[in-house]
Amino acid sequence: MRFQPKPLAAAGLLALCSLAHAGEKVWISVGDAALKLLQKQKVVTPAASASPMARLAGTDSSAATADRRAENIHLVQVDEDDLLHLSAAVHRELKRCGGFMFHPSQAEGLASLQRQAGTAKMAAVAALTRPSYTIAQQAVVPGLLSQMQASNIGQTIVDLSAYVNRYYQTAGGVSASDWLKQRWTTLAGGRSDITVEQFTHASWKQKSVIATIKGTDRPTEVVVIGAHLDSINQAGTTETTRAPGADDDASGVASITEVLRTMVANGYKPRRTLKFMAYAAEEVGLRGSQEIATSYANAGTNVVGVMQLDMTNYKGSVNDIYLYTDYTDSAQNTFVSNLIKTYLPTLKVGTDKCGYGCSDHASWTAKGYYASLPFEAAFNQDNPYIHTANDTYANSGNQADHSLKFARLAMAYMVELGSDGSTGIPDKTETFSGSLTLNQTRSFGPFKAGVGSFKASTTGTGDIDLYARRTSVPTTTTYDCKSDGSTSTESCSINLTANGDVYVLLKGYRAGNYNLTVTYKAPAGLLTR
Repeated sequence: MRFQPKPLAAAGLLALCSLAHAGEKVWISVGDAALKLLQKQKVVTPAASASPMARLAGTDSSAATADRRAENIHLVQVDEDDLLHLSAAVHRELKRCGGFMFHPSQAEGLASLQRQAGTAKMAAVAALTRPSYTIAQQAVVPGLLSQMQASNIGQTIVDLSAYVNRYYQTAGGVSASDWLKQRWTTLAGGRSDITVEQFTHASWKQKSVIATIKGTDRPTEVVVIGAHLDSINQAGTTETTRAPGADDDASGVASITEVLRTMVANGYKPRRTLKFMAYAAEEVGLRGSQEIATSYANAGTNVVGVMQLDMTNYKGSVNDIYLYTDYTDSAQNTFVSNLIKTYLPTLKVGTDKCGYGCSDHASWTAKGYYASLPFEAAFNQDNPYIHTANDTYANSGNQADHSLKFARLAMAYMVELGSDGSTGIPDKTETFSGSLTLNQTRSFGPFKAGVGSFKASTTGTGDIDLYARRTSVPTTTTYDCKSDGSTSTESCSINLTANGDVYVLLKGYRAGNYNLTVTYKAPAGLLTR
């Protein structure tokens, strides 16, 4: 999250800025209030202050769904060294996050402002699918939520905050990315439908990390949960500067890691493709998430929803979760609120705003995607230790109970959007063949069947009798359905009103060969045998 430094005296801040004019010139977009601070501090390149402005209350269909502040957004050029001090000034003067987005060039910055203002088409809009926001996974979600553990989240926070820092240009930042890739790869357990990769950014050292669970039958529709991997110290970050970033944002990365762990442990398979993203370089202008969101938009990727977890483990306010309403999608925010009411009804929910460019959700919103930001506290009551050497696990109480709330919300979000209201995946069919002698029996199962019809049928030679039963292996006298005609062509069905195991038994009334076909619905979202 950007930015919560301790207050700096105005004179000291101006002195810092006056010494920082030797850096590379960069382009950033800022809101009206942040622009005034830049002009006050005289760090804006004069020609840039007259650059075109774009009002973000856009008129195109995607922008109209977002709740935005009524402020103009400006493209300006500054020294890169001044960005840290801009963030500090914005927080001290405006009582909110840093409020800027980095752009690799003036042309790309102008294009971004034009898209956000609705004067240029957003690349992603034409391809987007608006989800139904139906909540229909009550048979799956509670069981997954019950298995999520704060201790697992806490251990990941400890592991990530053990690096001296995770700054986007340091060895620690690179090593943290490599460590997380290996961690997620291990959690994937060798499943062929899960990949873990690093996203390389040409202009800095740290790589983003992306884990993907491929959808079963709608793989081109994508759901994203993200957090940022990097950390920063407001005093300036070098190789040896301590910036543990336990809350900002090891807590967010740890929360989505627990979602991935629990899904894999339960063999969860989504209909849509799910992506877990740990972004590089958030603290310096949302650079990693912007490059990823731009690549997805340019490819026309149908990202149907994005959730950002930036700081989840410091409970600084009376409510448990705050949904930030600016630069996010109002329809998806309502869906997220309904998820909390359905699956986490004891939690108290509030709303707030964090201003322009406060975290990586803004990168996706700028491309026309539907994004939400649930946050740990009200805006002015978040963790006072972030961006210092004191952002440690100990200063969040050496526990991750607050983060567990966000991990569970993210799980519900991924499962519900990953299924889009479907109560299951397509019917599963399994086949078996063999032979039976006179009076010989052979059993099959258990078949992990979901709600719906379970059907077993045989063809072949001789005379084969067929039996099926819930819960345990049938016998010729104990069964839920049977078919015992005078040939090997038999069929019987069971209507299941709940998920459960089903077994099949074949008996050779006369010796013969058999071909057994079993068709059933898999439990919603879970792998079968």
